[in-house]
Amino acid sequence: MADHLLEIEDLKGYYRGTFGVVYGVDGVTLTLDSGEVLGLAGESGCGKSTLAELVSATPPRTLRYEGGKIIVDGFDIYHISPEILRKEVKCKRMAYVPQASMESLNPVKKISRFLMDVMKERTGEKPKEEEVIKMAGEHFKKLGLEPWVLDRYPFELSGGMKQRVVIGISTLWNPKLLIVDEPTSALDVVSQKNMIRALLDLKQANIIESILFISHDISTLRQICDRFAVMYAGKIVETGATDEIINSPLHPYTQGLMTSIVSYEPKRRERGRYIKSIPGEHPDLRNPPPGCRFHPRCPYTMDICRSEAPPIITSERGAREVSCWLYSRGGR
Repeated sequence: MADHLLEIEDLKGYYRGTFGVVYGVDGVTLTLDSGEVLGLAGESGCGKSTLAELVSATPPRTLRYEGGKIIVDGFDIYHISPEILRKEVKCKRMAYVPQASMESLNPVKKISRFLMDVMKERTGEKPKEEEVIKMAGEHFKKLGLEPWVLDRYPFELSGGMKQRVVIGISTLWNPKLLIVDEPTSALDVVSQKNMIRALLDLKQANIIESILFISHDISTLRQICDRFAVMYAGKIVETGATDEIINSPLHPYTQGLMTSIVSYEPKRRERGRYIKSIPGEHPDLRNPPPGCRFHPRCPYTMDICRSEAPPIITSERGAREVSCWLYSRGGR
């Protein structure tokens, strides 16, 4: 049985401010095993980035950790001291590449100077520049970046190169877990392919052990993930092996997500698999619907769906989980 590198149990994280309370992540339970690439899918606003910010212990000011457990390689990250979190968990065991991470580079500093600042923040000590440049140069080569990149300003690099620089800096300490949020969304097709290849190369070289890959792009997830979870309105609705979920989705939301994907499969029309949209709109998470949060848009809604949250149903082999009343009553 694989060891869980990441364990999330009944996690809750809410945005609080003058706008009220937004239930961004509301009772999420999820695991990621050592050596696994786990995808997290769902439409915009479902809570994917919120989950990543909570797991990486870098929530913005308005996002509050409200309860539950996040255990990274044995460390319960919201119940340890900030010093242990900074020195023992962040960068060393877990690294986070946020959405729009290319903008995190300082535009008025060369990559080498920015990296010096990062290392000082990480260790609490001023590093030696020549040692930093040597170590980073060797590491960057594994991402297809030449050492001269360290002597450039961010504006002198292409989007794909900046993205690889950010990933290079994030993985400099060989973290066991790398969390990447929409790493390919701002890249052209060729750069997307290179990015996925670079991440897989890092894993194959044992520089990183596992990846939590967040994306709304199912085709990208299919290329890189062993397993993925589908998120809707702050909750996980289905998890399983990537090909199983894509080919035989169980949850009505997952089914709608799969039929809304543009495909170039020649026989798709013959199989009756046309592109379909999911009716209705994503709920306002300041006032989420009672019961199953998908019930206002679901074609199979029953009375119980409107009043009670569905349980998590696990398959006999334990490889598939779905949160839907349809399967608790023997399926359709």
